[in-house]
Amino acid sequence: MEKERIKIGITQGDINGIGYEVIIKSLSDNQILEQCTPIIYGSPKAAAYHRKLMDIQSFNLNVISNISEAHSKKVNIINCSDDEIKVEIAKSSPEAGVAALAALEMATDDLNKGLIDALVTAPINRKSMSSDKSMFLGHTEFLEELLHKKGEALMMMLNDSLKIALLTGHTSLSSVSGLITKELIVKKVKTLNNILIQDFGVHKPRIAVLSLNPHAGEDGLLGDEETRVIIPAIKELNDSHYLCVGPLAADSFFGSSHFTKYDAVLAMYHDQGMIPFKAISMNMGVNYTANLPIIRTAPIHGTEYEIAGQNLASEESFRNALYMACDIYHHRKQHKEITANPLKKQEVEKSGIVE
Repeated sequence: MEKERIKIGITQGDINGIGYEVIIKSLSDNQILEQCTPIIYGSPKAAAYHRKLMDIQSFNLNVISNISEAHSKKVNIINCSDDEIKVEIAKSSPEAGVAALAALEMATDDLNKGLIDALVTAPINRKSMSSDKSMFLGHTEFLEELLHKKGEALMMMLNDSLKIALLTGHTSLSSVSGLITKELIVKKVKTLNNILIQDFGVHKPRIAVLSLNPHAGEDGLLGDEETRVIIPAIKELNDSHYLCVGPLAADSFFGSSHFTKYDAVLAMYHDQGMIPFKAISMNMGVNYTANLPIIRTAPIHGTEYEIAGQNLASEESFRNALYMACDIYHHRKQHKEITANPLKKQEVEKSGIVE
């Protein structure tokens, strides 16, 4: 049976980086059109500039004014920018920031209204998107504020064999220890458990929880967060029948490939999760903003100004983000259908989900 063709909104990101390059390369593959209807929120002028720069002749865009005009078998684009917009390759500019924010705002407005089914965001420059009046912290924070879900999103990094979630996100390293509490760990593991079931169809998820300190604290010699906070949290989770293991020292955990034995990993802070993930999966990984009522994925790389305009960027991460958004949409739909049936719901609850 043919899968439903869903509408995927794509934001242009920073027009001076590699965003349009990876978008165009990904959407040049006609197999994408068999899975979804892509709608780019951006600038036809900027897209044409990058297409010419890459000398791609066969790629065409269907320019539309709103979602209702989207063609299911074409790559569509909605103009969100001033027609006089100027691309300045490899440069950070306020104009590019304004264009990126305008595309994001229009796309998320349509997403929130249910006019598109999921969102894939091209890389941005936070500095150029910020102004004297407001600081742009990132897509996660933007979506949380839009959806009135402050602090609820769970940042995840995904590939076929590894899923990493972050206990704390974009915060200074000096603040991490003070933010780690038993209650937060319990909450995040429960959230991660339900995400694995709802969004990825995992049966009885196994979750690894990393330690904060080197060598898992060495029984308090190198820090007491493990004995004081992390271990009690894991005990409470195990008592509630969650399959949760830890605290595990990050270096040996990733160095020995133990991560392959688990469905997901909870890292204590940003770089503890991001560095090993990018070392393992830099060109293939996907950034997923989980635990929100909407679906948003992204490539794990940034604007990559140093290679912008040179036709050197790999589209693999962006393409995987597109397919991942489609997969999550279908998993959520299937989960909703199953849990709507009382008998099926009992089966799902036995698989590990806890209300």
